[in-house]
Amino acid sequence: MKTAVYSARRYDKTMLAQANADAGHELRFLEDRLSRETAILAEGCAAVCVFVNDTVDAEVLGILAGQGTRLVATRSTGYNHVDAHAARELGIAVVRVTDYSPNSVAEFAVGLLLAVNRKIARASVRTREGNFDLDGLMGFDLHGKTVGVIGTGKIGTIFARIMAGFGCTLVGYDRYPTPAFEALGGRYIGVDELLACSDVVSLHCPLLEETHHIVNAAALARVKRGCVLVNTSRGGLVDTEAAVQALKSGQLGGLAIDVYEQEASLFFQDLSSTIITDDVIQRLVSFPNVIVTGHQAFFTVEAIGQIMRTTIDSIGAFERGEELVNRIPD
Repeated sequence: MKTAVYSARRYDKTMLAQANADAGHELRFLEDRLSRETAILAEGCAAVCVFVNDTVDAEVLGILAGQGTRLVATRSTGYNHVDAHAARELGIAVVRVTDYSPNSVAEFAVGLLLAVNRKIARASVRTREGNFDLDGLMGFDLHGKTVGVIGTGKIGTIFARIMAGFGCTLVGYDRYPTPAFEALGGRYIGVDELLACSDVVSLHCPLLEETHHIVNAAALARVKRGCVLVNTSRGGLVDTEAAVQALKSGQLGGLAIDVYEQEASLFFQDLSSTIITDDVIQRLVSFPNVIVTGHQAFFTVEAIGQIMRTTIDSIGAFERGEELVNRIPD
């Protein structure tokens, strides 16, 4: 099946080609992001394969449908970048990757927490410059601290399990409580109470209308002073400008993010030789108690391999007219 693969980086090309070795689909790799301007590059392709920062809105879907595209396969679990309603109206099926190594994201979230708490990045830069002074590098023990987990699905529960191993007290918030989180000793409470009592808050929920800016100025005013916030889920969960103000006032003691609400114009590309005009991200990275990474929490051999295999399987199932087990819910 002829498929246009947008936002294709070297690792996408290598690992998707490996997953496709036996399936034999015709893959057209494109480094460009999918947009109104680049949709024409998929002309003649029955399927397009996209990533989180591609634009798959009603206008783009209309162009794709007019060119014969009948399937959108996103190499991600989240699908908020796809206008699902427009896709249904146009008769385009949309599939995602419902399950890939949840350990990858959970482990990275813990790594970010340790890095920002114990000033690991700052310490590394210092020692490279011959500065072995410890002043300004003091953190706090995680043992005995309260960790709030917002979103206790697969990733959130694995994160909670790791934090339980540190000897932390676990509290959680989720519209759909899970016995697995409670089996770790986790206790479900309201989001306001969670913010007020947690030394660490980690976000592991999808970006939906009701979760957009779940961490906003009002929420940050309620957090325990000095709290460390970790976000490896979706950038839109956090009102970044409000977070900047909370960092400036000391209300937030640290911020570690792998996602950013305006990341589409920044992430997954080398901008080191350009002038970055996003003042908010520039302000963020200037704080000594902030760590920003470029949406790499999912980036392990195991996770990418599973993502590519699932994507190829979904394309094959569509081509054969089989049930699409990874189709996004209506």
